[in-house]
Amino acid sequence: MTDVGLLLGLVLLVCALLAIAQRRLATGDDAFVQAIEAALPKTQCAQCGYPGCRPYAQALVEGAAIDLCPPGGEATVQHLEALLPNNPRTGAALAEPAVLVARIDESRCIGCYLCIEACPVDAIVGAPKHMHTVLREACTGCELCLPPCPVDCIVMERP
Repeated sequence: MTDVGLLLGLVLLVCALLAIAQRRLATGDDAFVQAIEAALPKTQCAQCGYPGCRPYAQALVEGAAIDLCPPGGEATVQHLEALLPNNPRTGAALAEPAVLVARIDESRCIGCYLCIEACPVDAIVGAPKHMHTVLREACTGCELCLPPCPVDCIVMERP
C-alpha cells in the first residue's frame, strides 16, 4: 500500500507543478497579447479578417501578418513591427483609414435594432421600433451596420 500511496503522491505533485507552470506561462503570454492589443485602434471593425482586436492580437502572437489593420494605418504597422520583428507583412498596400461615416435615412428606418447590435463602437443610438441615428463623431466607418439593415436605409458618406 505504501508504494501506491507514494506513487499517487508523486502524480499529484507533478500535476500541481504543471498547473502552476501553465498559469505562469499563460500570464506572460496574456500580458504580451494585451500589449499588442493596446497598439491596435480597437475599432473592432473586423477589417483585418478577425472578429475584433483581441483575436487579431492573439493571431499576431502566433505569427499573423502585421499589416492587416486598415484603421490603424502605417503607424500601427510600424509599432507592431517593433513589437513583433519576425512577423511578416502581406505586401499589400494598406488602405487609408476610413473617411466615411454611416448615416441613417430616418424616413426609411423601421427601428429594427439590428444596426445597433452590429455596431462595435456604439455609434448608433435608438430604441426598438423607433427611429435610429448615428453619432457621427463616434462612427469609425467600419460598415458593419450595412449588411443587417433589412431596408437598406444606411448610407456611407463623408463627414
